[in-house]
Amino acid sequence: MQPIVASLLGSFWHIPPDGVPALVECILASTSASPSSLFSSLLKESSSITKCHLQEQQTESLDNEWRNGVLSYFSALCFLLEKCSNSQMHFFIWKVFIPSLKSVHMHNHGLFYEVTSIFLDVVYRTKKWEVLEATIVPFLLKAIAVSAMLQTEELIYQWDGNLTYKLQNDDEINSEICDDSQSVTGTCQDFSGFSYHDFPLSVSCNTISLILNAAIPNQSKIANPASKLEYDSREKDFAGKMLWDLSKLSTQMLSQGVEHRTAAMRFLLPYISKAFACHCTFEVAVSGTQHLFTRSRFLRNIWNCCKLLFSRGSCERRDSYDVLSLCLSLSLGTPEDLNAGSNELFFDLTADQEFWDEMKRGLLDKEKLVRKQSAHVLRKILNLSKQQIADEVSRDEGLDSKMMDKRGRWADKEAKSLGVGRLCKNTEPTSNVHRWESFLFLYEMLEEYGSHLVEAAWNYQMMILLHSALESEKLVKENHNENCMGTAAQIFEWMSVLWEHGFSHGNPQVRCLIMDSFLSTEWEKFKGSVKLVPKEFVLGQLLRGLDDPVHHSEFGLKASYSSSTIESAARFFCQYASFLKDSEIFQFLVNMSSIVKTYSFGRAGLMCLVECISAAARGFRKPDNYLHKQFNGAITDENVVSPTGASLQNGANLLETLRFMLDCSKQHFNAKYRYQVFERILSAASSMITASDVPLESLLNFISSFPHECTDYGGLLRIGVTSWLHDSKFQILKEINEFARSFIHHPHPEGYLFYDDEELYAWGSEAKRWARVLFLVGNRDEQIDPIQKIVSFHGSDIFQKKNPFKLAAVKFLILVFAFIEELEIIQETVSDFYLEMEGKHKREQKLEVTVDGVTCVEKSDFFNRISEMLFLVMEELVSFSESSCSIFWSEMPQNVALPGSVKGKLGGPSQRRLPPPLCTSVLEAITSTKVLASILRWCMCFKSNVQADSAQRFLWKLCWKIIMSSAPTSELEAEMRLAAYEACTHALRKLVIFVSPLKLDLVAYGNNPSTLKVNSEAPFDAFISAFMDNINEVIDCGKLARSRRAVLMNWKWTCLESLLSVPIYARHNEALPSFRGYYSERVATQILFDLVGCLENAGEVSALPMLRSIRLTMDLFASKAVNTDISSSRGLSIEMIWHLVRSSWVLHASCNKRKVAPVAALLSAVLHNSMFGNASMHECSDGPGPMKWLIERIIDEGTKSPRTIRLAALHLCGLWLAYPSTIKYYFLELKLLTFYGSVAFDEDFEAELAENNDARTEVSMLSQSLDPELTAVFINTELYARVSVATLFSKLADMVSNNPAISSGDRAAAISSGKSFLLELLKSVVTDKELSKELYKKFSAVHRRKIRAWQMICALSRFVDTDILEKVTSNLHQAICKNNLPSVRQYLENFAIYIYMKFPLMVGQQLVPQLRNFDLRAQALSSYVFIASNVILHGQKNSQLSHLDELLPPIIPLLTSHHHSLRGFTQILVHHVLQKLFSGSNASDYSCMSLERRCFVDLMHYLASNPDCARLRSCMGGHLDAFDPVKSVSPRGIFTNRVEDHEFECVPATVMDKVNEFLNNTRDELRSSMANDAAAIKNETILIDGSSRLGELLINDPDLPVVRNQQESLQDFQRKIRISHSDQQPTNFLLNDKAFCESLSDIEHEDRLLDGFLHLRGIIADKLKTSRQQIILVASLIDRIPNLAGLARTCEVFRAAGLAIADKSVLNDKQFQLISVTAEKWVPILEVPVATMKSFLEKKKQQGFAILGLEQTANSISLDQYKFPTMSVLVLGREKEGIPVEIIHSLDSCIEIPQLGVVRSLNVHVSGAIALWEYTRQQRLL
Repeated sequence: MQPIVASLLGSFWHIPPDGVPALVECILASTSASPSSLFSSLLKESSSITKCHLQEQQTESLDNEWRNGVLSYFSALCFLLEKCSNSQMHFFIWKVFIPSLKSVHMHNHGLFYEVTSIFLDVVYRTKKWEVLEATIVPFLLKAIAVSAMLQTEELIYQWDGNLTYKLQNDDEINSEICDDSQSVTGTCQDFSGFSYHDFPLSVSCNTISLILNAAIPNQSKIANPASKLEYDSREKDFAGKMLWDLSKLSTQMLSQGVEHRTAAMRFLLPYISKAFACHCTFEVAVSGTQHLFTRSRFLRNIWNCCKLLFSRGSCERRDSYDVLSLCLSLSLGTPEDLNAGSNELFFDLTADQEFWDEMKRGLLDKEKLVRKQSAHVLRKILNLSKQQIADEVSRDEGLDSKMMDKRGRWADKEAKSLGVGRLCKNTEPTSNVHRWESFLFLYEMLEEYGSHLVEAAWNYQMMILLHSALESEKLVKENHNENCMGTAAQIFEWMSVLWEHGFSHGNPQVRCLIMDSFLSTEWEKFKGSVKLVPKEFVLGQLLRGLDDPVHHSEFGLKASYSSSTIESAARFFCQYASFLKDSEIFQFLVNMSSIVKTYSFGRAGLMCLVECISAAARGFRKPDNYLHKQFNGAITDENVVSPTGASLQNGANLLETLRFMLDCSKQHFNAKYRYQVFERILSAASSMITASDVPLESLLNFISSFPHECTDYGGLLRIGVTSWLHDSKFQILKEINEFARSFIHHPHPEGYLFYDDEELYAWGSEAKRWARVLFLVGNRDEQIDPIQKIVSFHGSDIFQKKNPFKLAAVKFLILVFAFIEELEIIQETVSDFYLEMEGKHKREQKLEVTVDGVTCVEKSDFFNRISEMLFLVMEELVSFSESSCSIFWSEMPQNVALPGSVKGKLGGPSQRRLPPPLCTSVLEAITSTKVLASILRWCMCFKSNVQADSAQRFLWKLCWKIIMSSAPTSELEAEMRLAAYEACTHALRKLVIFVSPLKLDLVAYGNNPSTLKVNSEAPFDAFISAFMDNINEVIDCGKLARSRRAVLMNWKWTCLESLLSVPIYARHNEALPSFRGYYSERVATQILFDLVGCLENAGEVSALPMLRSIRLTMDLFASKAVNTDISSSRGLSIEMIWHLVRSSWVLHASCNKRKVAPVAALLSAVLHNSMFGNASMHECSDGPGPMKWLIERIIDEGTKSPRTIRLAALHLCGLWLAYPSTIKYYFLELKLLTFYGSVAFDEDFEAELAENNDARTEVSMLSQSLDPELTAVFINTELYARVSVATLFSKLADMVSNNPAISSGDRAAAISSGKSFLLELLKSVVTDKELSKELYKKFSAVHRRKIRAWQMICALSRFVDTDILEKVTSNLHQAICKNNLPSVRQYLENFAIYIYMKFPLMVGQQLVPQLRNFDLRAQALSSYVFIASNVILHGQKNSQLSHLDELLPPIIPLLTSHHHSLRGFTQILVHHVLQKLFSGSNASDYSCMSLERRCFVDLMHYLASNPDCARLRSCMGGHLDAFDPVKSVSPRGIFTNRVEDHEFECVPATVMDKVNEFLNNTRDELRSSMANDAAAIKNETILIDGSSRLGELLINDPDLPVVRNQQESLQDFQRKIRISHSDQQPTNFLLNDKAFCESLSDIEHEDRLLDGFLHLRGIIADKLKTSRQQIILVASLIDRIPNLAGLARTCEVFRAAGLAIADKSVLNDKQFQLISVTAEKWVPILEVPVATMKSFLEKKKQQGFAILGLEQTANSISLDQYKFPTMSVLVLGREKEGIPVEIIHSLDSCIEIPQLGVVRSLNVHVSGAIALWEYTRQQRLL
């Protein structure tokens, strides 16, 4: 045997596997060897085969010869197995098959399948399924279960690890196969060498699935029909058992990790589904019990697994859809399962509502793959196919084409060509299948097609669905579960899926189309169907979709904060709310308002939301709502209720959500915008809620959320708020009275004796809300009544501490303080409003001014009554305050634990380091002092009495006592001193307002008035010196924590500001003694040194009071309020100013540049008016002076901070006007201001000025505006810097010419500065490299700078004089001869007109020669014609005729110019001149005229009557008549166009622009006319031959479309030509025409050539696409065109997969095309706006791309060290700012380019090119 076996093994490497059975059969026949012996001999060689196999698997691929040998070896063994017993098959499985599975599968999958197929074919032929049941099947099942740790208790095939098999009755095999060392009986592991732990999951699943596939009953496999029943039962029984076990395992594996889920989906489920496709039921015996395993049961188990996966992550969702698609790809369970004897109910997946809900979620998923899978599952479950839809279309004729317009007919054809389902007719109902066809068509159209196809079919198909939803009442009552599309409500649910998907479409045009379609639906025509729109959709995706900016393109234009979308949305919500029930409307509005808590709306979106809320409220309350509710079934005659009967809780919830919206709107700073938001919210609240039907607390919170300026006197919302409250006035007043009482006497829990600052603040906020509503709801008596009752009945008892409530005193003080604070606001606003109204009434000649029905006198009486009431409690309050303030000097306890100085985490708010009892006492003392000072200030405004004097005396003594206290020795004492200074701050703020002799006594001598000297000088010296020394001592003692020391510093500067403002308040008090100053020079200098020394280290909170104190100190020196001679002041030395300037700049650099108040305070304090005129402040011997040093830095910083430069321009221009001699130092700064800015609005700036009192105050401290009207228009724009400079020089020119009082030095300085700056600008526009450019793009940076320069030159034209005239005109003519855009040339022309009108003698010398120079460009000649014409028209009367004689002759020849623009322009101007000068000529005088005059008159009549000339003149729009050469060079003339109307530098439309536009339109019309004529001639030529036949044909068949209307054909979007069989019959007569046949042959030949070309082009395009590298460059953050064009060129060179940019319209830009050299046509360009960039990157990451960023960060990897993944997305940052932080967080890695230079920055295009080359280099090495 051995030679035979060796020879046979050798032949395996050369004989194909198919020939091995014959070879083995020959060996058996020619030798005495039995099949068993030969099998045993071959089996022994399995180890050598395995060893060879293990050696080979180390190589990269199997050798074909070896592979053939392995297959031949297995073929031989399997052939012999058919002739052997079961024992041999057992040995084969354990010893050969199982060991080979693992290694072969891992090495070569094809070999694995072939080996397994060979073996399973033997099993199938021999029907030895029991061998598999006993061996490999349980082994593989156990291997699968162990790998996934699955439960195996319910499996049929249970694996026993000690399973043995004893060989029977075959001694030959026992002796030949088994070695001496091996027992005849053994385990499987003894034979195979493997355990189930070693078996890979993929091998186990793959093998077991192949076994199942082999056992699946199949009719084609059965060769002998006689044994059909036996074979069927045996195979089906085995297959049923395996299905039972595999279905159990697969359902468990689906809930495991990715590996196990993938294995189940890839190997198990396909074959399980295939088995159930062959047989829907299998009988299975489990543990002795018979089970009928059905397809329905399997599907139910799979669906339950999918439901679990849906609730997990995105990966699990994708897999669950794959599972559903796999299982539904075969037939679903049918009722035939029941006929098989199963007791289980038929499983209908469509009957489960969770399935439909999940389908809806899948269709709207963010991942496109999930959406496509969901649509596929839906189509499978509904058994719909595109072919079926196409068949339905072919049998349908659609709607009557005569009833549709042309666009509708085209949409119908396009819809049919795309495969839309059978269109329903209005006369027959639409079936459920047809509705699903329309739904799926629309959904797939959104997924796959472009915007024009969506536009073609969307509205039409949606109307079909709308009509089908309401075609009969049965639809609402029946068919409730007809595939979830049986009722109208269900149809609308699926329509909402389409709407929602359309709202989130990637194409903005599609989003607009879907939104417009939804909002433009006329719901009234659909019988109230608007109520069927799902509420979840309305409150969710619809509101979020309305926030999309693409729907609001006109929003914000010309200060109109609305759009057509907002108006349409409001109408929809009004209709929708009209069908809501009373019990639903409040919750509906609450849900609408609450969306802002979870979703951030933009400006337009928020306005749309509040408009919709207001509209919904109005819709619910409108008068005809009752009819809607009857239709809706919401109300009946018995249950009609009043619309004002809302519950307290509903109203409170609605007000709370509306209040939250109010707060959200405050982040938008535009005042007009916010007012509209407030108005809509108030309208909604007043429409739905009666003010008395909500808790008072909710009402107070809501009203207080409105800004004060909206509800104060003259506020835009005051009337609306008061009207709403007035309807429930008495009930609200009652609750307000009760609130005051309960607020003071509210009982607190036992032991609640202490409070802190937070609680005090909360009480104060509550009291402020109460006071505000009090003054809105009642009249004068009703407003004063609550506080009067409290003061009268409770004041004395409270201050005497007789009240049982421990906190009553402080709460009483808080209530009184809120009352007074509101009174002060009212007093201020009323005063301003009365002044405004008085001026208005005087203009209207009215006698009396009333506000809210109250005159000024009556309002004054009201304030007096309040003062008298407050005087009643003042004496007790003084006593109470004195008692409370004694805590500041009481003995402090020792060793007391103190709380932390910072609340919460590090950097949190500072808190008092005092024990709770001391903290409560301190807060009581501070509150009493603050309230007493406020009452005193209020009462002193109207009268003074003994109580007021007593209060003043107490407060000044308190301040003296505080500042005279000894230094603290512990931290607790220092904290008490800090609290005392807080009380002192509140007292001083009010005390300094009223300066009286008594106050001077108290300030000067404190507690010792007996030493008073009436005429003593500097009375405040002692107090302020003591204050400064004492508070500095507390600060420097080192006892306070750092955060607490900062608080004390802030109190210090606030007190100092109050003390320094005394001279300001004292100026108007005539009762005061005369002083040379309130402070001595020594004290003023000391204050200034202290301030300057602390500036550098000051915090942002202290910046404002410190700068104000500096300004007040400078005011003291300037106004001689100090007792010294200013000129000899040591405090204002040059060294001191340098120290001040540098320190203030350090402070400014650390502050927020967005805040107006600190910037304005810096300018007014440091650049003080009193020092600006000193030359040493601007120029020193060694460089710039301190003022110039600071101004240079402010202007430089202004390029980054627009607010800074606007405020600097306002202040500096005022200073330069006051001191013209200083302008000569600042020409460079003036040029920077001239060239700075655009017309973009800064709404934040406007809002901050309107709302922030500090900002308004500090801006008012700057220099006065030179032109208030221009300032009001431009102060919110960056254009204001240039406007200020232009106004400055205009005012200087006015001052020189109109102000005789001006000094000669200032006059000379003003003239010199104007001339010098003019020449400087003229030199720049002629010689500067950028400003002298002749080729530049419209709206580019060069264009802007040219306009700004010439605008300023025009403003300086008044400074032109004879001494500089020659230089000016020389530069002017050079500029005119250069190429410039019309918007620039108009300023050159205006400047020249003014010059030649001012110097008429220069006309003949300079202007006439230029007009005769015909070598000039047409553009320059046009300018000279315009200049000459206006010199003639607007010149002085005495020189007008001379100008006409000089200028008109050289102009006339230009009427015949070959250049169309020059010719047309000259015609307009000549006609205008002749019309003005020869308008009085009559026809009767014609014969008496001279030849020249007759020529001019005839020319005038021709130009006037010629239609072309008349049309050309009509496009001017009266521009020439309105032109004023003097006004055109003034600031108001230059900046005459308001920025709302013109977005580009306030440049008006020029005459030349209008002429060119007219001529271009005329040329287009001419070309179109010529094209039409040519087409008509061509058509006539085609119809010459056979015209008689065609005429006969038209007579016989008039509907034959031989020639179509030309206009109609031009409007077609798509034209398709198809020759059907029926169309060929009537054209046979044409085939007899030989010429016609030849023409057809030529056409066919050209068509073949075209088809070949298109095919070749497609092949080339596919080849180019496949050869691209897998890298995408994302350049959405880049906006400069050269960089984008360069990147496109680079991407094409390196064959990148794509380039993403923000806006694809840039591809049409000429500059882009010039640089890219057609690269954009060869590289895929993706449009990824910045707003969607993050989602784009996330999507690419899910597709397997690595997201990389080219940015320098702390964790960036050097480019030369980074290995690029094959699939990469590279994000490029902005040119300056780089990649934003939110994008960096989405990156997988950041890469930086190694740099060795100093600049540390590369151009973004260069950087992208370097990175792309490095990627390409790495890919080439692979």
